[in-house]
Amino acid sequence: MRLGVKLIDQILDKAKQGQELSDEEFLELLNIENDEDLEKLFKIACDIRDSQSKVIKLTSSVHLTNKCQIQPRCEYCGFAEETSEKGYYNAFYKSDDEILTAVKSIQEAHIPRVSCSGGYGYKGKQAVNACRIVKGYSDLEILVNVGGDLTEKSVEDLAKLGADTICCNLETINEEIFYQRKPGDSLDQRILTCKRVSDAGIGLSSGLLLGLGESKEDRIKHLRYLSNFKTLEEIPIMGFNPYEGTPMADHPAFPLKEQLKMVAVTRIMYPEITITMPTPTVGPENVEFSLKAGANNLATVIADNYPHEVKGVGSPNYGNYTEVVNIIEKLDLIPQTI
Repeated sequence: MRLGVKLIDQILDKAKQGQELSDEEFLELLNIENDEDLEKLFKIACDIRDSQSKVIKLTSSVHLTNKCQIQPRCEYCGFAEETSEKGYYNAFYKSDDEILTAVKSIQEAHIPRVSCSGGYGYKGKQAVNACRIVKGYSDLEILVNVGGDLTEKSVEDLAKLGADTICCNLETINEEIFYQRKPGDSLDQRILTCKRVSDAGIGLSSGLLLGLGESKEDRIKHLRYLSNFKTLEEIPIMGFNPYEGTPMADHPAFPLKEQLKMVAVTRIMYPEITITMPTPTVGPENVEFSLKAGANNLATVIADNYPHEVKGVGSPNYGNYTEVVNIIEKLDLIPQTI
């Protein structure tokens, strides 16, 4: 027992000193169960983050469309039309005016960044159009997220428009699990999209969806794999939550403690990276724990003045702007505003 504690302390001391850890050492950190050791892990992750900056990014959302042509559907998805009564059940495709109204409300709330996301089947046209509106009529940073539904031309168009970040989550690089849960999607296409984004010089966001059936070894391997993309600047750490009415409705939610351990491990592996916790997948009530584990971007943060209904991706809930800011300031951190 003492040997185990001593080993963890040795690994944490290496992390604290900025020394590179092996895959085996990262696995030891993911296997921590002792609360005292967990606290040490989270403190080191926070110290690493705070040594870079104590500013916490905030990202709001505009969901462009839930019409998605992926067939068969991803087993966990409650975002696409007619997948879950708890999600966006009825089909929608936001007009330019609806996008602009949402963008203006986000800027008025002083939230600095907007994520514009949508379903598959448009070859990136919906993302390009949203970027044109955001960059033409606001001072917001924009992240676009339409998965692998981006052609080479649409990536070039986004670069010309000044897109700040493009998100393409690989979710898991375990091919067997990927195609079990996402039988209509293509991992190769998602990897190609990440490469196109990186080659275009646009900041890349690419994250993990934890709890689909992958192993801890898979998660470490996935984190390492992301270093292949030279413009990688953001890693969302998402935990699976079951959406009622979907094929995975009875699959267990990913444990919060395990999600937080992945945040801390990601912070140690990538000291300067933006680590995003989408408030729906962690639960708005758990935002404080996300920050205490080393995250520095909170996504799907919605202000009271937002004009449209919002259903979180991964869970129908989301974080309220005022409540999120209060939590950030309570922890002696600084919410990024405009």
